[in-house]
Amino acid sequence: MIPERTLEGKFEGTRGALFLLALKTTLLTFFTLGVYRFWAKTRIRRYIWNATQPNGEPFEYTGTGLEKFLGFLIAIVVLAVYLGVFNLGLTFFGLSLLDLFTDQPNEQLILLQAGLTFGIFVFLLPFIYFAQYRGRRYMMSRTRWRGIRFGMDKGSLGYVVRAVLYSILSLLTLTALAPLMVFKLEKYKTDRTWYGTGQFQQGGRWTSLYRAYWPIPFGVLLFVVGGFVMTSSEGLGILVMVLAYIWLMIAIVHFRLQSFAIMARHKSLADDVTFTAEPQTPAVVGTYLLGTLMVILISIAAFIPVVLVGILISVMMGSVGPAQLTGGQFPPTVIASGVIAAIFYVIALAVVAAAAMVYVTQPIYAHIVTSCALKHSGGLKEIRQRPGDEQADADGFADALDVGGAF
Repeated sequence: MIPERTLEGKFEGTRGALFLLALKTTLLTFFTLGVYRFWAKTRIRRYIWNATQPNGEPFEYTGTGLEKFLGFLIAIVVLAVYLGVFNLGLTFFGLSLLDLFTDQPNEQLILLQAGLTFGIFVFLLPFIYFAQYRGRRYMMSRTRWRGIRFGMDKGSLGYVVRAVLYSILSLLTLTALAPLMVFKLEKYKTDRTWYGTGQFQQGGRWTSLYRAYWPIPFGVLLFVVGGFVMTSSEGLGILVMVLAYIWLMIAIVHFRLQSFAIMARHKSLADDVTFTAEPQTPAVVGTYLLGTLMVILISIAAFIPVVLVGILISVMMGSVGPAQLTGGQFPPTVIASGVIAAIFYVIALAVVAAAAMVYVTQPIYAHIVTSCALKHSGGLKEIRQRPGDEQADADGFADALDVGGAF
């Protein structure tokens, strides 16, 4: 019989350490024109993974910046060819349509341009889903706990086909079947995920997600009501639509958070180990609002030196003669001040990015981690090491498309 021992989720990260790390890596990313961002993300992940410590035993992240950089280059080449072929076809098709619509009203031309733009997004959608699966598979393959590797089976093509079909189904039902899409795609990924020789399984029913989903259609209904109210009272209608927007944003957060929790409570590992998750939507929303307020205040303070140097430059420019301005001859003090202003500006941006990490991202992540627990942990003793997974493109597609690349 498997022991009932429960391992509580713990997060041991600190704001000071993460702020300094985020600030340093962001500055290095700026001054290397973005090249260092692959190493920056790797260092952030290592810190976050190490701070995540179920039962005081930290996770390990073994990915490297170099393999992420090389994977990004591979992804860029593939995407360039893929989009290049599509754009050639789109250009030919678009020019043919423009010939037909040349004598048509401007409204039809605008609709044509909107349709072509939507076509680019639809054509790119399979690659977005491909990047999400590949990014998750890479991240799993570079994660260890208690010295045992995680991993995922190959299955990018199957995921893309399912994701596209479920997206179409969700769209045709006006997102009424969005919970079905979320559940089925998560089950596809979970059932192909391993911890050593132990396989994860996603149980439960997709209909259970509706108790977390209902606030979203209610928010959409409020928008519709606001539209009707505007026909008789514009001010009241705008107020209703603003409230509907706020409700809808919170509803989306609620659905993402609680659907994660519901599915986590129905996951199992190696048939015996199970999980619990009880994240609270009010806590996450409150953390986000307070964190955003802190980031705004820090942003104001960070940009004060930039404004002061800008004022100084304006004063010095006022003393420069028209002849010098016409000839492009500026005093060395003006040039030096401009350089200093640019440096202060970059530093301010880095400070804001680091502040967002420590006041928004880290607290929300910590809340989710500490709300989770692993039950029947005695079953972990039967799990053994698995071979390492090689992935030439790392999560380069996730980086190139800016999807599925947490931290």
